[in-house]
Amino acid sequence: MTAAPTTSEIVSGIQGRLGVITLDRPKALNALNFAMVQALETVLNGWADNPAVDAVLIKSSTERAFCSGGDVRAIGILPDPAAREALGRDFFATEYRVNHRINTFPKPFIALLSGVTMGGGLGLSAHGSHRVASETLRMAMPETVLGLFPDVGGAWFLNRCPGAIGRYLALTGQHIGLADARTANLITHHVPAAAFDALLASLVAAPKLDRASVDAIIAAHAADPGAGVLATRQAEIDRLFSGNELDAVVDAVGRAASGAAWIAEAHAVLHHASPTSLRATWRRMVDGCGQDIARVLKDDYRMAVRIVAGRDFAEGVRSIFVDKDRNPRWDPPTLGAVTAADIDALLAPLPGGELELG
Repeated sequence: MTAAPTTSEIVSGIQGRLGVITLDRPKALNALNFAMVQALETVLNGWADNPAVDAVLIKSSTERAFCSGGDVRAIGILPDPAAREALGRDFFATEYRVNHRINTFPKPFIALLSGVTMGGGLGLSAHGSHRVASETLRMAMPETVLGLFPDVGGAWFLNRCPGAIGRYLALTGQHIGLADARTANLITHHVPAAAFDALLASLVAAPKLDRASVDAIIAAHAADPGAGVLATRQAEIDRLFSGNELDAVVDAVGRAASGAAWIAEAHAVLHHASPTSLRATWRRMVDGCGQDIARVLKDDYRMAVRIVAGRDFAEGVRSIFVDKDRNPRWDPPTLGAVTAADIDALLAPLPGGELELG
């Protein structure tokens, strides 16, 4: 195995014709800190044009999680809004460049997903060509209850879910398993967890790893993911979440909440999440539909930098990660108090520098 740049939490090297990255921060469920995204950027930039690397695979050192997201607690606990903005600028710029690099990677990019895969974990996988999940997958974009929004290019990959499923997942942060992730097009294959090592060995042993050979190798280890529930709910999801106005969607979900437990759960989340985050998420999903990945990430950057400096994000981190009371006090406290102008301001040109993707 040929070594590549590493940190204590990112292990990387070339095995055969395959570049292998292992996320190794198991106690934090591989939550991405600044050093980790910096290391990922260095490794991926080096392998994109390296003739010794035909394809890249990213995996976890723990079965409990692929990646639980960005280490938002490290930003949210900073008491000074200016300090949160400064760290947010550095962290998100690097993380989003990594997301863009994966999305545009010139070689097969394979993610092996088991356990918790949320937020920034989708940024490291959903943009790749091959998203291979085990039966333990637990996937979500839960940002609205945190005072954030589905960033890392979420408006790009969630808008590629069938019908209005992406909007439903973005607004409610619903956790989904293997079969529903396949229905949502967020994964491409199911390989049982017990077969992950054999799949990796087959990839390493291959004399070449172009798209066709990677497809064939994964297919040889793949299994049927089974049936989930999203497919049976899609017609109702489309009816409830396909409207043009967020307020109408929330009202429709409220009227239907007595009809099914999953709709009641969605209704509860819509009334517990940050109103600003809900409006920001809706704007990103509507505006981001059809946009290229560079534009999506540049708008994500403007919004993320401003949101982490704001009160709701710090309050969400407090309620979930610090005090753990799950009782956030949002400001403004209601959806009706958040205006279109408020969201316009989050997306306005950013003084002090925009996201540069290279």
